[in-house]
Amino acid sequence: MARARLLVAYDGSAFHGFAPNEGVETVAGTLVAVIGRVVRRPVELTGAGRTDAGVHGWGQVVSLDLPEGTDLDDLARRVNKMAGPRVVIRRAEWTDEEFDARFSARWRHYRYHVLLTPQPDPFRAATTWHVGRPLDVSNMQLACDPLIGEHDFSSFCRRPKPGPGVTPPSMMRRVILARWSEPEPDLLRFEIRANAFCHQMVRSIVGLLVDVGLGRRRAGEVNGVLHAHDRQAAGQVAPPHGLVLWEVGYGDT
Repeated sequence: MARARLLVAYDGSAFHGFAPNEGVETVAGTLVAVIGRVVRRPVELTGAGRTDAGVHGWGQVVSLDLPEGTDLDDLARRVNKMAGPRVVIRRAEWTDEEFDARFSARWRHYRYHVLLTPQPDPFRAATTWHVGRPLDVSNMQLACDPLIGEHDFSSFCRRPKPGPGVTPPSMMRRVILARWSEPEPDLLRFEIRANAFCHQMVRSIVGLLVDVGLGRRRAGEVNGVLHAHDRQAAGQVAPPHGLVLWEVGYGDT
């Protein structure tokens, strides 16, 4: 057996998230089933990010062990034929046996798209949040500043419920980049890069920043929300379909 590294893209619309979940269709579950058919043996895989139901992936990274001698180019072609276009292997390569898609990652980079056109766009409905109103992008960018650095993001995360006697996981995360841009008229793009993300963190941040853009909240409130350590302080959670895991960084990228 040898360790393989896959770069995977998927449309998350019809999946119940990335991670395997018995009884429902997930991205990882689909990959495990299809790759297992190709190599004719059970496989287990690890993903760099556990994206939620409805969230898309363009730069998801997967690691798994496969029989030595597996033709990875042929594997990718066959998987893409069976699982595509919903799930596609963009690149497949052999890697060091110590490589782990999740624990070897240094950062994750997400994008979120907001559509401002007065009418919904049926061709973008699955990949954008249609707000349908102008937003104050300068205030939204100003509101990003308090997010940069290492903070407790409890206000923006859906806190897991550990069992009795289990210490709750830390919500400390280090944000490296957070910015808004307008790649084309009536389309806004939010980008955020961090060492890791907790559950619903990006969508909660986007929801608050859109409220700032709509004038419902002030940019100066973001710092207070961050330090409140209270999920209710952040407000609305942006819908999942505007979010995409864009890239994962390792020591070689």
